Amino acid sequence: MLAYVVRRLLAAVPVLIVASFLSYALVALSGDPLEPLRLRNPPAPQRTIDMETARLGLDDPIVVRYGHWLWGVLHGDLGESVQSTYDIGANLSRSATVTLRLVVGAMLLALVFAVLTDVLGAVRQYSKSDYALTLTGFVFLAMPLFWVAIVLKDLAVRYNKATGTTVFYTIGETSQGYSGLSPGAKIADVAGHLVLPTIALGLVSYAAWSRYQRAAVLEVLNSDYVRLARAKGLTWRKVLVRHVLRTALIPLVTVTALDVAAILGGAVITETVFNWNGLGRMLLTGVARADTDAVAGWLLLAGFVVIIFNVVADVLYAVLDPRIRHG
Repeated sequence: MLAYVVRRLLAAVPVLIVASFLSYALVALSGDPLEPLRLRNPPAPQRTIDMETARLGLDDPIVVRYGHWLWGVLHGDLGESVQSTYDIGANLSRSATVTLRLVVGAMLLALVFAVLTDVLGAVRQYSKSDYALTLTGFVFLAMPLFWVAIVLKDLAVRYNKATGTTVFYTIGETSQGYSGLSPGAKIADVAGHLVLPTIALGLVSYAAWSRYQRAAVLEVLNSDYVRLARAKGLTWRKVLVRHVLRTALIPLVTVTALDVAAILGGAVITETVFNWNGLGRMLLTGVARADTDAVAGWLLLAGFVVIIFNVVADVLYAVLDPRIRHG
């Protein structure tokens, strides 16, 4: 298993290189980062424009610029930003900490609800609870993420105004004065700000994953080995947990790993609605400024996260089903 994981990680290296080059080239060709200087009134001195051009390497071909950037990444330097005082590496690290806690929290929330509700719906197929859960899933599946986030935020603001308290946090990833709080208060503050964005992002993911989980559980329930387990006298709970659920989780693990990129994209929307200073703001700011190195660093991190989640999914296959082995 260890050798398999190492091979998968090594195979991911050329994938990351190709993906990062394509994204780097697209961003570099999409706009002129020095356009604000050229359009300034009064215009910026030509010497200033020439110095910025040399600092950003804009006179070099894209392949050369990418090579310099990649060499810097290998040495811990993510390149030069359009804004000279902007540290791409430090901001990427801080933004990743903010966004990944939202992504992980939303995925856990969606997974728990998808497993619990749709196992219940599959076991009681065509019952009132099954119809209710199916309807709920389709309703959230039909709702755009930005709309769900806006509605939750509006309801929270109305509730806070009606009660005169701040029960729900609707702006920012932390409160003002966060740095002066005690460790316990910091954890509580972060958790409070996570509630609404996590619910918004998790509900949309849950709606899609629940359909896969229900179909997988129904398929396993109708299999011959489940009937044999019941005929041997095993309790329904033991059959459900040890035989049905473990096998039915494999499709859910697959679709979860494949949806990581979509969840990261959804996090960008969610952070924009709730005014979080995470990877979403960093990406949008980089695109608006045509900040090639910053956007390339963002996409490199996103690609790495997607690959890691897919490797974890491959490892979970062997855990859930012992018949699956990676030589």
